[in-house]
Amino acid sequence: MPGKSTPPQLKDPGLYEKLRDEGDSKQKAARISNAVAARGSTSVGRKGGESGSYDDWTVPELKKRAKEIGLTGYSKKTKPQLVKALRDS
Repeated sequence: MPGKSTPPQLKDPGLYEKLRDEGDSKQKAARISNAVAARGSTSVGRKGGESGSYDDWTVPELKKRAKEIGLTGYSKKTKPQLVKALRDS
């Protein structure tokens, strides 16, 4: 393909080009194509993890999160009240 250049360190240039044609950045396309070549496409899609339950967080962590997302009145709440407020937001 004229005008296109693929970085030499790519492990799957075909997938890289497909991702670039779909609009992904050079960095994202390279990262995905190399991950798929190294671990397989089904493994790459499952990589994400679960976020921890608010029940496992400490009260200071819950209050910090409440502040980050703009909740008000959280300073006097109990842990169960904080967890409910965060889940409802």
